[in-house]
Amino acid sequence: MPRILIVGGGYAGFYTAWKLEKWLRPGEAEVTVVDPLPYMTYQPFLPEVAAGSIEPRHAIVPLRRHLKKTEIVAAKVTGIDHASKTATITPNIGEPYEFAYDQIVVTAGSVSRTFPIPGVADEAIGLKTIEEAVAIRDRILTNMDKAAGLPAGPERDRLLTIVVVGGGFAGIEIFAELRSFVSGLLKQYPEIKFEDTHFHLIEAMGRIMPEVSLPTSLWVIKNLAERGAEIHLDTQLKSAVDGVIELSTGDSFESDTIIWTAGVMASPMLKGTDLPIEERGRLQVRPDLRVGTADNIVPDAWGAGDVSAVPDLSGGGVGGFCVPNAQHAVRQGRLMAKNIVAELRGEKLVEYNHKNLGAVAGLGIGVGAFQSGKIAVKGLPAWFMHRGYHGLAMPTWERKIRVIGNWVFNFVLGRDIASLEARVHPRAAFEAFASRPRPAAEAPAEPAAEAKKPAAKRAPAKKTAEKSLPSPEGAPIVVGGGDPVDTK
Repeated sequence: MPRILIVGGGYAGFYTAWKLEKWLRPGEAEVTVVDPLPYMTYQPFLPEVAAGSIEPRHAIVPLRRHLKKTEIVAAKVTGIDHASKTATITPNIGEPYEFAYDQIVVTAGSVSRTFPIPGVADEAIGLKTIEEAVAIRDRILTNMDKAAGLPAGPERDRLLTIVVVGGGFAGIEIFAELRSFVSGLLKQYPEIKFEDTHFHLIEAMGRIMPEVSLPTSLWVIKNLAERGAEIHLDTQLKSAVDGVIELSTGDSFESDTIIWTAGVMASPMLKGTDLPIEERGRLQVRPDLRVGTADNIVPDAWGAGDVSAVPDLSGGGVGGFCVPNAQHAVRQGRLMAKNIVAELRGEKLVEYNHKNLGAVAGLGIGVGAFQSGKIAVKGLPAWFMHRGYHGLAMPTWERKIRVIGNWVFNFVLGRDIASLEARVHPRAAFEAFASRPRPAAEAPAEPAAEAKKPAAKRAPAKKTAEKSLPSPEGAPIVVGGGDPVDTK
């Protein structure tokens, strides 16, 4: 059977494998997904995970549970030699090995793109993984607990100041969700007043959310300002060393929570391949999702999602390419599965042509924004649209039910506000009280002159007198050599 290797189990990779399982005939091909993580993360839910609206495990899709016929390998693909159709697989545990394939699908996704700003690499956290979203949630809850026990002052202000860098969709959503989250927490923290909490979003451009119209973006800024959140436009972050935020405007303040959402870049794993890469480091892909250009096709190689520069035939993409978002990655994964099956059967391939249906953002409980063409919806209706769209877009009914169940229970019971930051060092409590063996007593050293003699000529060692001391329970304790003496 032909072997199909899928590099990455994110949106595009998961949907490709999921649909291949549905459309391939028995024995028609063998599919393998390689990813160091055992799950796909539904990234549009990360802001709600950070704000405690969704249980973290419900925002991911376990690969082994939902890919029944696909081989799952927990590893990284660290090299691709397509000329020989082999990939270097580096497992999470063990030595790298070569994997031979017939067709390769590159859906390795993207990583946070940062700039060499002092302090960012040491102090900030991204918003690309479920682990980052959970860490943000626990950090805020832990800092609220700390601040509640402190008097007013610089350290308290630092704990209660949250900074988000980047005014795109991801940045605005996490910023607004956290503002809603902290506002809702205040009734459990009577020691903290609303004016004690500080929210700052830093955006280098003159506007936020380029996916929506200017009037809609201005409405979002006004709404957030009314909720006590400040947006700094035309402002750059100059330094974040030791949590001290220095802006290009001259403003400076301290923060213990710095979230970086200022862009993404294609996975660096492409550097270890012989596949064609364009100037921004993305895989060159044709409209039918085969790797290559308009004039040159790389046989048996496919690409989709954030890692690929997929031409946007609808005319709405930035620079002529599809923007890196979930809406495109999901649809490209489905089409790529169809085209792979068509290629195996000698049928005609279909080009990817999807016109953006619009953009919808959740801005905290009861607040949202939706834009499709000239149609804009704001406030509570847009919030329902946001939850309805993403609730249905979450793959598999099992995951949909879990997520929607979270929303229903939170509506009735409220959000869970327990911090589990101690999970980072789960053995700390055990280690603090665990008994350890005492170090063994050292034997007395032999005199140097005696040690040099042959063993047969050495003076016999003096026999140590045997003593037996009763323990409190009456059990013998032997000091020296020999058998214990019963003291009962």
